[in-house]
Amino acid sequence: MPPVHSSPHFQMDNPAILNLLRHTTTTTTTGEKRSKSSGGGLLRMFKLFPMLTSGCKMVALLGRPRKPLLKDNATTGTIFGFRKGRVSLAIQEDPHCLPIFVIELPMLTSTLQKEMASDIVRIALESETKTHKKKVLEEFVWAVYCNGRKVGYSIRRKNMSDDELHVMQLLRGVSMGAGVLPSPNEKETASDGELTYMRARFERVVGSKDSEALYMLNPDGAAGPELSIFFVRAH
Repeated sequence: MPPVHSSPHFQMDNPAILNLLRHTTTTTTTGEKRSKSSGGGLLRMFKLFPMLTSGCKMVALLGRPRKPLLKDNATTGTIFGFRKGRVSLAIQEDPHCLPIFVIELPMLTSTLQKEMASDIVRIALESETKTHKKKVLEEFVWAVYCNGRKVGYSIRRKNMSDDELHVMQLLRGVSMGAGVLPSPNEKETASDGELTYMRARFERVVGSKDSEALYMLNPDGAAGPELSIFFVRAH
């Protein structure tokens, strides 16, 4: 991976994000060299969504392994949305419990799929709140960046929508995977396209009281996560 400051896609000058990015760089350079044949499998599957047909319902693509492939305390992250609609992000400490963080990102699912063409995706959420009474994930208003480009603002949901509850219920027994889910409403499927998802396990790193990051874990143990999500509170 190139040095943090040399990346043309990451020009954000927030020091908290740069520190969390260095965690990724250190992991990649000191660990095993990432295998191109096995790394990014979920991301590549997510990019294939436009090629999937309505008859291909891969709700449990990888299913629940008989033996745990990842540490039990890993955080679960799910990216989902209708193909023609906006993409949502849900974070769960336990896949059997309700998410601790749900937000609809200000970008279309198709746009995120295009960003994944590089096999390295970095999503940064920055809160401009000046108070530090809350934990960083408890903030509500976020500026959203994808691979260094600002895509807009989002507000964390206090309560999940019916569609979001539907997704969480369907994926309750899925540890990781990517595919197409049955829509709760056939009319939505006709107008917004199929409901797609990608679910993975993440290493959660707390940089400080104002910054956290999620680094996607590969089941084969390859070093260097392909998807990173950063949460930073401006000082």
